[in-house]
Amino acid sequence: MENYNRLWRSFFAIMLICIAVQQIICADFRPVIMLPGYPVWLTHRLVWVWIFSIALITACAVIIFEIRARSVSLILAGVLILLVLGFQIPGQPYPSHIGSWTDAFKELTFSGGAFIVAGSLPRENNPPGLIKFLEKLIPSGKYFLAITMVIFGYMHFVYPAFVSTLVPNWIPGHLFWTYFAGAALILAGLAIILNIKRRLAAGLLGLMILLWFIMLHMPRAIADPHSGNGNEWTSVFEAFGFSGIAFLLAGRSHKKNF
Repeated sequence: MENYNRLWRSFFAIMLICIAVQQIICADFRPVIMLPGYPVWLTHRLVWVWIFSIALITACAVIIFEIRARSVSLILAGVLILLVLGFQIPGQPYPSHIGSWTDAFKELTFSGGAFIVAGSLPRENNPPGLIKFLEKLIPSGKYFLAITMVIFGYMHFVYPAFVSTLVPNWIPGHLFWTYFAGAALILAGLAIILNIKRRLAAGLLGLMILLWFIMLHMPRAIADPHSGNGNEWTSVFEAFGFSGIAFLLAGRSHKKNF
């Protein structure tokens, strides 16, 4: 089982590495990391893009090769939640609508994924005080993932006309699959939150998102690789990583840490 957990951790790390490389290529933060143009006081933005992206790539490489990966995952989770609280939430337009919060919830899931990664790894000897504090937040990781899934499922019902356009043309019944996927996301999220068949719900969630990665996001990115500085490719990376987070949550190893 641990070999599978290493694979799922790699899914998560590869997702963030790809987003970091994308930031370097696009010479700006991706919206899922920091909202465009926000904050206005952040000068020398390109320098910060490089610093953050290289640090992100390094942290994810550490996770893949398991070099003090638990501590690094915890620090990464802490940084990501600070970005949500310090940049995503204050940067939201007012009045806002639920759709404008998509990137904030995705970054919340990145943070949750890093906590879940940390929880899947063995404890390190004599960690410093900051790591001990962050370890207490490991159980929140599953809730960050679950809350995002519930919100995204709800969006399927709020914006069915848009979501149905994402269903591949060769699949009939676009509106049916829109509502079906929305209901599946909500049920999976609630099952994780309420601990009702949590492992099964997380495993099925991971499988569903992985299928979307293959059937939906990859073809869309190949067909339209450039719009929005590669937004479709960002969605590919996100689906890949989110499936890994869900599969990792479904794993057995170190389950007491979840």
